[in-house]
Amino acid sequence: MPTWVARAGVGFFCSCSLVLLGQAPGPGMEIAVANLPAQTFGINDLLAVSVYSAPELTRTVRVGAEGQIRLPMIKRSIAAAGLLPAELETTIAEAIRIEQILVDPVVTVTVAEYCSRPINVAGAVKRPLTFQALGSVTLLDALTRAEGLSPEAGPEILVTENSLSSTGAAQSVTRRIAAKALMDNADPELNLRLTGGEEIRVPEAGKIYVFGSIKHPGAITMKDATDTTVLKVLALSEGLAPFASKQGYIYRRRPGAKSKEEIVVPLNEIIRRKSPDVALAADDILYVPDAKGRRLSITALEKIAGFGAATTSGLLIWRR
Repeated sequence: MPTWVARAGVGFFCSCSLVLLGQAPGPGMEIAVANLPAQTFGINDLLAVSVYSAPELTRTVRVGAEGQIRLPMIKRSIAAAGLLPAELETTIAEAIRIEQILVDPVVTVTVAEYCSRPINVAGAVKRPLTFQALGSVTLLDALTRAEGLSPEAGPEILVTENSLSSTGAAQSVTRRIAAKALMDNADPELNLRLTGGEEIRVPEAGKIYVFGSIKHPGAITMKDATDTTVLKVLALSEGLAPFASKQGYIYRRRPGAKSKEEIVVPLNEIIRRKSPDVALAADDILYVPDAKGRRLSITALEKIAGFGAATTSGLLIWRR
């Protein structure tokens, strides 16, 4: 059951940050003093200000774009952003005394709703969402709220934080977190503490397209970008089909290049461990023609790969 809070005529608040104005508690309803976690206020936060014996000053107010709030009968705006509840209570009480409204005002400030600490989780997660950083929140907490990484998630998690430079200018800093190290708790320092304003993006893993004389052609997700080789991809595809050519071809587009580069791969030599294995990169096409068959053109290969990448399952399967 939610906890209800009564505050000097302003209405009632429940622990889920919902504000119900002008509604009295029902018979037998428990009245308790509660509040959201005490944090410094920010822009758009909704505050409940209660002044004892002054219903005209008791109300809910939202922190404006300049970090200030306005109360009736008080001529000047009151700075709220960056203050804790107790600090804002003192500031409001002092403003009331200066305006000679009350001699010794008793002010209480509670938080009805935090809106100034959004954390965005997007990309290859099961449930992208935005939530407010209430209390202590870590990177793992944020990913748990998003129901974890999706099967298409890549090896890195990008965390973008807004900060101020040495000159006071706003800047964005992006950190790259290894997903495996974070999930396996191999490095607890990677479990960043979040305070709000962060954007967490999980890029999808790159894919390598394998087809031709392969037992199971398809698009293979690169779970580890540093350890994806021709031998590993052939193993995931269950090896070469009968009558496969002794050599294959990797088609790769270098950054800035207009056309794809062709790299000859000595498959037999690699399998017999007489030639070093060849590393593959995201979006590479590994093509193994028949021993006596005619090779497909790169245009045809890209069309097939593009068709497979557009399928709902994300898998490419060709049957000869």
